[in-house]
Amino acid sequence: MAAGQAAQSGAAVQLIEKMPRSGRKLSITGKGRCNLTNVAELGDFIGHFGATGLFLRPAFSRFFSGELMAFMEGQGVPLVTERGGRVFLLGGKAPEVVKALVRWVARSGVDFRCHQRVDGLLLNEGRVDGVCCGRDVIRADAVVLATGGASYPATGSTGDGYALAQSAGHTVITPRPALVPLETAIPKAGRLDGLVLRNVRAELHVAGQKHREAFGEMAFAPFGVTGPVILGLSGEAVDGLRAKQAVELVVDLKPALSVEKLTRRVQRDLEARADEPLRSLLRGLLPQPLVGLCLTQLKIPSHRPGRSLSADDRGRLVDWLKAFRIGVTGHRPFEEAIITAGGVDTSGVDPDRMASRLCDGLYLAGELLDLQADTGGYNLQAAFSTGWVAGRSAAEPGIVPQPGGCFAGGGPLPTR
Repeated sequence: MAAGQAAQSGAAVQLIEKMPRSGRKLSITGKGRCNLTNVAELGDFIGHFGATGLFLRPAFSRFFSGELMAFMEGQGVPLVTERGGRVFLLGGKAPEVVKALVRWVARSGVDFRCHQRVDGLLLNEGRVDGVCCGRDVIRADAVVLATGGASYPATGSTGDGYALAQSAGHTVITPRPALVPLETAIPKAGRLDGLVLRNVRAELHVAGQKHREAFGEMAFAPFGVTGPVILGLSGEAVDGLRAKQAVELVVDLKPALSVEKLTRRVQRDLEARADEPLRSLLRGLLPQPLVGLCLTQLKIPSHRPGRSLSADDRGRLVDWLKAFRIGVTGHRPFEEAIITAGGVDTSGVDPDRMASRLCDGLYLAGELLDLQADTGGYNLQAAFSTGWVAGRSAAEPGIVPQPGGCFAGGGPLPTR
């Protein structure tokens, strides 16, 4: 997006890409379907980025979801809006979006230089004069860093841009995995592998204090838990773990029922099926893989009949159903993280132009910056919007690129 907008604004542009081809990370987004954006209103959209969201307001005011959707459809990419306002490619796959973007960039006159890594910036008295690629020196009056974060490194997104930005004086907030599955202390968790829980509410507790909650779907894996609910809570979980604090998930398996209503439901089941063993009776309340774990944690023999459950046992059962506690012991690596939290501190970047405040001629865009949001198309829109602004700003009147304004894609184009 940055390279194409700069070229269409009149600049001579070279897109420097260390991988054999551009957009490899984009081609796997949205489980291969490419969740481009979200139709949420601006205020709600920005809210999904937390404390750093306001930085994006100027970029979104110039190029937001409506403009992105119109742009993509203008490139022959039909779109559809699905549950939660998520916008996907209609009847296609993410690689089709990549192909359309590459065609557009090529038609715009951008010179692709693939399989070429940017090793350093050419810096001279507070401004950038180009980049170094091995022994090659490429001169330019403007350089856009759009190297992405550190998640999914096999796609080329290996955090190269952090060192480049630091060489120009920028501060980098420690990169860490975000929207990432969590490792847990559930005994014999492998027995739950593949179990999916829908319509549950999960709270994240750090150092004994509730931080966030989310509603929706979660799933169990041999290492622990994943799914939309878990990914949405993972950012603060990772930060808590890094701070050596106790991290715990508290899952309400029956969020539609109050404690009182659930107590009456349990009582009815126990009375109606009084002679059945609990391992069978509880199948009406829990998926089979959770029944054994529930009874084990409550220290109630699974063979006991329903009629034998005391009032105290019934209360403990209800409490377990409303607050199934899962200790979090770790998180999965960058290879399994959808996005990167942390990155270049936005205080060193002008949000109106995506220009460095520390180095003239340098622009930054996408996941390289300390910007991160929930799943739902928000992160990808931020990448496209900041890329759009950076590209146009780099080609503003007064900047006369020498053989190409350089767009350093040390990894793929910014994609999340």
